[in-house]
Amino acid sequence: MLEELKEANSYISSKIDKYRSRSLLIKEIEEDAEINNVPIISKEIREYLKFIIKSNKNIKNILEIGTATAYSGIIMAEEIQDRNGCLTTIEIDEDRFKIAKSNFEKANLKNIEQILGDATEEIEKLNKNYDFIFIDAAKGQYKKFFEDSYKLLNQGGLVFIDNILFRGYLYKESPKRFKTIVKRLDEFIEYLYENFEDVTLLPISDGVMLVNKNWLFVK
Repeated sequence: MLEELKEANSYISSKIDKYRSRSLLIKEIEEDAEINNVPIISKEIREYLKFIIKSNKNIKNILEIGTATAYSGIIMAEEIQDRNGCLTTIEIDEDRFKIAKSNFEKANLKNIEQILGDATEEIEKLNKNYDFIFIDAAKGQYKKFFEDSYKLLNQGGLVFIDNILFRGYLYKESPKRFKTIVKRLDEFIEYLYENFEDVTLLPISDGVMLVNKNWLFVK
């Protein structure tokens, strides 16, 4: 969460907690994530994802890059069940992959395609198209994830990139160990603004970038 917006996000979170119910499974995944330091989406992103997918009836097939323990996957897959949609989700960590598999089964969701492997390799093997792509994995590989998956995005489809402001380090001093990641993220943002017309960067939670496949500048 961006420090500058912590109070605003806390206020929003309080309203979400008060008015938006969660299943026992979702609560369990949240508790496990806190105990075991598993990166999952924030409450604000959870509700934003649900809003976008629920509002756009054309979203049926979703590609998720970074499954973790299936928290965001379950949130998205629930919204496309009555559309006969499919969630394809990629995870590099075998332990998290197994936990996610168990959580998807507990959620009793259909049409879940889990892939164990490195997304920089696995995306290129996919042979289907998607209406929505959610990217939340290794930050230093965001540009490659985007370029490889954008080819699979249907016209009018949307790419949702989470944590793109990386704790605010893109505009304030960052620890030396993060310098390469920060540089790559900044270059990626520049690339998107330079090449795509229908793109927006929002300071929600830890930063969200949205790219709509409607316009593309060709240099």
